[in-house]
Amino acid sequence: MDKMRKDRLYLLAGVAFGMPMLLVAAGKAQTASTIPSSSASTRSQHTTRTQSAARVINHAVADHPETIQVSGTSTSSVLSPATARHSTTQVTVVSGAELLATGQTNVMQALAQANPAITSPPQAGVGNNGFVQTMQLRGQSADDTLILVNGHRRHVGANFNANAGPNWGTDPADISLIPISAIDHIEVITEGATALYGQDALAGAVNIVLKHTTHGGSINFKNSGYYAGDGQALDGSADYNMALGHRGGYLDLAAQVTHQLPTTRTGDYVGTLFTDPERNATADRDVQRMLGIPKSTLETMSANMSIPLAENINFYSTSTFSHRRSNVAETYRSEADSLTNPYLYPNGSQPYIAMDQYDFETDNGIKARKFGFAWDAYVTYGRDDQTYSTIHSDNVSLGNASPTDFYDGKAITSELTAGLRGSRSFDTGFLPKPLNLRFGGEYRHDTFQMTGGDPLSYYGRGATDHAGNVPAAVTNQNRDVFDGSINLDFWVTNKWEWTLGGRSVSYNNLATVQTGSIGTRYNFNKRWAIRASINTGYRPPTLAEMYYFYNAPFAGYSIDQLPANSAATRALGGGNMKGEYSRNYSIGVDATPVDNFHLTGNLYYIAINDRLASTTTLGGSYVAEALAQSGLSGVTYASYYTNPVNTQTFGGDFNADYTLHTPRYGTFRFAMGFNFSDNEIRSYNATPSVLASHGLSTFNNYAEEMMLHSAPKNRESLSVNWKYGKWSVFVQEMRYGSMTFLASPTSVPMQVNPAFLTNMEVSYQVLPKWSVAVGANNLGNKYPTRVPSSISGPLFGAYKYPFYSPYGFNGGMYYVKTALNF
Repeated sequence: MDKMRKDRLYLLAGVAFGMPMLLVAAGKAQTASTIPSSSASTRSQHTTRTQSAARVINHAVADHPETIQVSGTSTSSVLSPATARHSTTQVTVVSGAELLATGQTNVMQALAQANPAITSPPQAGVGNNGFVQTMQLRGQSADDTLILVNGHRRHVGANFNANAGPNWGTDPADISLIPISAIDHIEVITEGATALYGQDALAGAVNIVLKHTTHGGSINFKNSGYYAGDGQALDGSADYNMALGHRGGYLDLAAQVTHQLPTTRTGDYVGTLFTDPERNATADRDVQRMLGIPKSTLETMSANMSIPLAENINFYSTSTFSHRRSNVAETYRSEADSLTNPYLYPNGSQPYIAMDQYDFETDNGIKARKFGFAWDAYVTYGRDDQTYSTIHSDNVSLGNASPTDFYDGKAITSELTAGLRGSRSFDTGFLPKPLNLRFGGEYRHDTFQMTGGDPLSYYGRGATDHAGNVPAAVTNQNRDVFDGSINLDFWVTNKWEWTLGGRSVSYNNLATVQTGSIGTRYNFNKRWAIRASINTGYRPPTLAEMYYFYNAPFAGYSIDQLPANSAATRALGGGNMKGEYSRNYSIGVDATPVDNFHLTGNLYYIAINDRLASTTTLGGSYVAEALAQSGLSGVTYASYYTNPVNTQTFGGDFNADYTLHTPRYGTFRFAMGFNFSDNEIRSYNATPSVLASHGLSTFNNYAEEMMLHSAPKNRESLSVNWKYGKWSVFVQEMRYGSMTFLASPTSVPMQVNPAFLTNMEVSYQVLPKWSVAVGANNLGNKYPTRVPSSISGPLFGAYKYPFYSPYGFNGGMYYVKTALNF
C-alpha cells in the first residue's frame, strides 16, 4: 500500500511539473492563431493592454514599495494573484529583494526578520516541534494565520506539534517549502482577511506571490556558520523565467537546495552518567545534544506558468515539490538510565527522531473574461507525507536483541480544492465610482492519516525516546467543506470608500457558520487617509487536532496525547470540540506626509471565543484508572485538545520608511517597524465535572503561560539600506521584548530579558550582473537569558538557554554569498 501511495505521489509530481513543459510547445504553436486580427473588438484590445499594464504595476509595487500613493484606486479582481492595496484592508508588502537582504534563505525566517508583526522562533519546541518553523501573527496561534500562494489556499502540513511551546497543538502550512528565489513578493494581510480569503484567517493571511515574468533569472550561493564554530550551512537557489508565445504567457522555474549541519548549545549532563563510581567521577559531561538546530537537507522546486489559450482565456499552473530529511536530537540517556541497555550503549545513547518528508502541491485553472465578468476556475491538490523513525535508540523490553533503529509510522495530510471566483465593476449612475463585486464558491476535501509503526517500536516500554504509532493511533479521517463568499467595494464620495463582505461555510463534521466584515477608508487628500474595519471569523479544529494520538514512554511512566473523540478522552470529560469564533476591530492611518516618506499605523482588538488548546497534562490515580478502563493500560498521564478559554488581544503596529536621494552620496532608505500585542484570558470555560470532582483542572498555570507569554509582547525594527555606486550596505537593529520560559510543567517560570540584535550586510557589484556580499545575523553574538541551574538541574542540565527563544539560542551567524542575475 505504501508503495502504491508513493507511486501516486510521484505520478502527481511528474504531471504537475511535466505539464508546464508540455504546454510550452502548445503555447508557442497556438500563438499565431490567437493573435487578434485587425477586426478584433476594441474591448478585447483594451483588456489585453489592461492585463499587461497590471503586470507592470504589480512588479513596480513589489520592487519599489515606497512609490505607492495613499489614494490608490486599485480594484479587487480575481485575475490578480495579489491583494488590492490602499483600500480598507491593511496590506504590508515585503518584496523578494527585501527577503534576500535579510541574509536568510529560509522564507519563514526571512519574513519574520522583515516584518515585526510576525514572530517565529528558529526552534519552537523539542521533539517533533523542532521539525517545522511556524509563525505567530499579531500574537495569535500559528493555525490562526491563513497561508496563500498566488491568492489560493495552501494545504496544511502533517507535522502536529504535540509538545509545549509557542506552536503547541498546531499544524499550519509550511512556507519554508517554497524556494525563496521563486518569490516576487509576500503580502501580510490583516483586517478583513476572513471575508477576502477564508473564515480561518483570524489573525490575518500571508499571500506569497510567485514571480510571473517573461525573462531573466538568477543563481545564488550562500555559505554560513555560527560564531561558535558549528552549524555550517550551504544554500543554492536559482530561478529562470521565459516567455510563452507573444501574448503575455510565461513560465517561471525555481529551485533551492539547503544543507544544514547541526548546532548544540546543550548544557553539560549533571546526573549520573555511569554505574561505575570511578568512571562517573572522571567522565566528560559534554554529551547532550538536545538543544540545537537539527541536521537537515531540503530540496524544493516550483513552476509558475500562464498560457493564453484564446482571446481573454488563460490557462495557469502553479506547482511546488519538496523533499526534506531532518534529525532532531531527543533526551540524552546515560548508561545508568533505566531506559538504556548498557550492552548496546556502554557509553550512553543520544536518540534522534528522523523525519523524511515529501510535500507536493499543484494549482491549475483557467482565468477568463466572459459575459462582462472576470473569472477564475481552479482545482488545487496538496499533500504532505512525513515518515518518522527513532534512531540510535533501544527498547529495554527487548533486551540485548533490541534493534537500535525503529520505524515509527507516518503522518499524512492532503487537501483537494475546486473553486470558481468572479468579479466585475458596475457603473451605478449614483455612486461617484464603479461598484466592485467579487464572489466565489469553493469545495474542499481535507484528509489526515496516521499509519502504524513497527510493533517493536512500541512493544513494552517502547523505543527510547520516541515510541512508534501504536494500533490505536492508526486513523484515516476526512472532512468536506463548502465555502461561499461575496464582497462589495464602493465609494459613497470621491474620498470615502466602503467594503462589505460575507462568507458562509459548511463543515460536514461540525457546523455551518456565517461570518462577515465591514471596512471603511477616507482619503482626506493624496497624502492622508484613515481606515477602520470590523470582521468576524471562525476556525474549526484541524483534523490533526481532533484525531492525533501519541504515546511517549519514560522511565516508570508514560504520557498519551489523546484523540478528541476517543473513549479515553470522553472518560476524562472531553470530546466536544468546537471551533474558534473571533471578532476583530481595527482602526488605522496611511500617510505620505512628504514625498518619499510613508507611514502606516494601526490599533487592533481581537477577541476569540472557545480558544483551541491542549489541556495540561492530567495525572493521578483517577486518570490512570480511567485510561486503563478505556483500554490504555500502563498509561499514567494524558492530555487532549479542547476549548478551555476565551481570549482577547490588545495591540498596535506602526511602520514607516523614508528614501533619501543625494547627488554625491548615493541613496539611503530608512525604515522602522513596531508591533505590540498583549494576550489575555477573558474567561475560563467550565472544567468538566468528572475532572473537577477529582481536583483536576483542564488548564493550569503552565498551559496558561504557554498560551499568553511564550512569545514577546512587542518587537521593534530599525534599518537603513545605503546604495552608493557599486556598494550596498544594509544595517538592521531589532529588539525583542521579554517573554516567559517554562522548561517543564513542574518548573518555575523564568523571564527572558529583552534583547537587541544587529544584522548587517555589505555587498559589492563586481560586474553589472554579478555581486558578492558578506554579512552577519546577530552581529553582536547575543544569547538569550541563561536558564539557572535550579531549573535546568532537574532536567539533567539540558536546557542551557530557553529552547523557544524568539531569536534562537545559537548566537551570531556569519555568511558569504554571491548572486548572478541575468
